[in-house]
Amino acid sequence: MHPEKIGKYEIQGELGEGGMGVVYKGFDRAIARNVAIKAINKASVDAQELKYILERFRVEAQAVGRLAHPRIVQIYDYGEDDETAYIVMELINGKTLRQHLAQEASYEIREIGEIIDQVLQGLGHAHSEGVIHRDIKPGNIMINSDGRIKISDFGIARIDSSNLTQVGEILGTPYYMAPEQFIGAAVDRPADLYSVGVIAYELLTGRKPFAGKNYEVMQQVLNELPADPSQLNPALSPLMDRVLQKALAKKPGDRFQSAREFAEAFREAIAATLATAANATVPPPAAPDSAALLSAARLLSTNSMKAASSAPAAFSGDSAISLDESVKKARVLLIDDEERILTALKSLFRDRYHVFTTTDGHKALDFIRRYHMHVIVSDQRMPEMVGVELLRQSKDISPRSVRILLTGYSDLAAIVGSINDGEVYRFISKPWDNNDLQTTIAEAVTIALELADTKAAAVQLPPRVAAGVLVVDSDEEIFRVARELVANQCPVLYAANLDAALEAIQKQEIAVVITDVESGQEQLLAMLKILKQEYPGIQTIVATKASDSELVIELINQAQIFRFLNKPVNVRLLKNHVLAALQRYLTYKQVPKLTEAHRVQSAGEVRASSLGRRILAGIGSLRGKWFGGG
Repeated sequence: MHPEKIGKYEIQGELGEGGMGVVYKGFDRAIARNVAIKAINKASVDAQELKYILERFRVEAQAVGRLAHPRIVQIYDYGEDDETAYIVMELINGKTLRQHLAQEASYEIREIGEIIDQVLQGLGHAHSEGVIHRDIKPGNIMINSDGRIKISDFGIARIDSSNLTQVGEILGTPYYMAPEQFIGAAVDRPADLYSVGVIAYELLTGRKPFAGKNYEVMQQVLNELPADPSQLNPALSPLMDRVLQKALAKKPGDRFQSAREFAEAFREAIAATLATAANATVPPPAAPDSAALLSAARLLSTNSMKAASSAPAAFSGDSAISLDESVKKARVLLIDDEERILTALKSLFRDRYHVFTTTDGHKALDFIRRYHMHVIVSDQRMPEMVGVELLRQSKDISPRSVRILLTGYSDLAAIVGSINDGEVYRFISKPWDNNDLQTTIAEAVTIALELADTKAAAVQLPPRVAAGVLVVDSDEEIFRVARELVANQCPVLYAANLDAALEAIQKQEIAVVITDVESGQEQLLAMLKILKQEYPGIQTIVATKASDSELVIELINQAQIFRFLNKPVNVRLLKNHVLAALQRYLTYKQVPKLTEAHRVQSAGEVRASSLGRRILAGIGSLRGKWFGGG
C-alpha cells in the first residue's frame, strides 16, 4: 500500500525501493507534471539513526538542487512533515544501466563511448559546483528512453559547504569504490572518476576490474593491478589500456584530475579502437545506388566520395531531438570555398553519410536539381555566390532539404535575412566545435528523413483560425497594428509583461507570439526558450532594434525564431509573417512529427532558475488543453 498524497503530490504507484526509502511515481496537478518522489517514512527508521539519515537526505536535495545540467536528474522540491521527508525529482522514462546489464545488454564501442562521455559531462558539471557524488555505479546511471544519460542518487554526496561526512567514514559500493574510500581517506573528484573507469572497463570487457566478496574486492583494489582491458577484449586499442589504467590508478594524484581530461582521453581511445577495427575489417559491398552517386559526385569535385560505412557515428553533447541511429545513407552536401575546410568536414562525416563537397555554389545548385540532398551545409562568405543566396535558391529547388549556414557573428544582416526567407535550420559559427557540429548535422539528417517521408502539403489557411496571436510588448503599438491586420483571421491578444503573457496563454490557444526582446529581455528570452521546448509548434516573431548578432544567434538556435522584424515595423512584412506563421502552426499541428524540426535543446539552467520554474508553472497545465500531447 502507498499513500494517496505526499505533500501536494498525488501518488500513482511505486517505482522502487532503496537504502534510504521508497521512490514513488507522483503527479503535480498544479502544473500537470509527472514526477518521481523519494520518500523516507520516519517511523520506519531507528530513532538513533533518524537525525543522521535525514541530514544526509537534506544534503542530497541541497547537492542536486544547486546543479542544473541535462545529464543530472533534476530536483524540483524538498519537503518534510512529522511523518515523512521527501525529495521531488524529474521522472525518467527508462531504466538504469544496471538493469540493462542485468538483462545482458551489450553495447557497441561507439555506444560505450557515448555513455561514458555523457556521464563525464554530468560529473564535470557537478565537480565544477563543488559536488562530489561518491557513489557512481550502474545503478545510479539512468538511461532515458531516448538514449540520454542522467546521473541520479547523490545520497552520499559531499558538497564543499557540508561537514556531514568526515574522513574515516566509508561510504560507497565496493565494486566501484576508489582505494581512498576503502581506507576512509579524504574523497575528491578522482574518486568519482575512478568509479567511471570501473564502469567503462566493465562495459568494454564484460567484466569488472576486480571481483569477489567485499573484503576480497577491497584487498584487490588496494594492492593489485587490473588486467589490461585489451587482454579481455582484443578489439580494444592499446591506448584504451593506458587510459583505463590511469583512471584506475591507486593514488588519486596519478589519475585524471578532471572529467574533461578523462573524457578527451577516452574519446581518443575509442577513436583508436574504431580505427583499428576498420583497418581489420573488409568493407561492406556498395549500396545499389553508389555507382550513380559516385558518378554524380564528379559534378562537384575531383575527389572521389567514400561510401558510408554501416558503423554509426559518435555524437557528443545534448541533441535537441531523438536522433535516428539507424541512418546509414543520408546525403550531405558541403559547400565552402576553402578546400582545407571541406577536407576537415568530410573527415567528420564520411563514415556516417554519403558526403559530397564543392567549392562552387553554381555547381552545387545544379547538383541539387539532379539529386536530392537531405542536408545542405554552406559557408556564408563565398566569392561568387554568398551562402544565404545559395541556400535560398536551394530551398526553391529542394524544399525538403534541411539547410545549415556556416557563418561568422559579423554577418548579422545575412542571418536575419536568411531566417525571414525561411531557408536556414541552424547557424554554425566558425571555428566550430566538432561535437556540436556532429550533433547538429545528426539532428538535421533525422529531420530531413522525416520530411522526405512526409507527403502532407502545407495546410491552407481557413477563413478563421481558432488559435490566436499574442503580442508581448510594453508598448501597444505593434499590438494595435497586428489587430488591424489579422483580427478578422484570428484572435489577437496583448500582454504588457511576462505575467500577463502567461495569463493570456492560459485563456487562449496561441499559435504565434510576437515580442520585442528588448522589452523585459531576460524574462521574455526565458519564456521564448521554454515555450519552444514545451510546445515547439508555437511560432515566434521577434520585432527588435537589436544589433547584437550573438543575441540573434542565441534566439535562433535556442528558441527557433520563425521570423525577425526590424523596428520600425514594416506593416506589409508583419502581415505576411503572421499569416505564414499561422499556416506553419496549422501544418505542424496536422503532422505532429514535423514539430521535431522546431524542437530545441532543453536549457537546463533556464528551466531550473526561479524565473524558469515560474514560467513552467504558468504553461505546464496547457498540455492536453490546447496542444494535445505537447
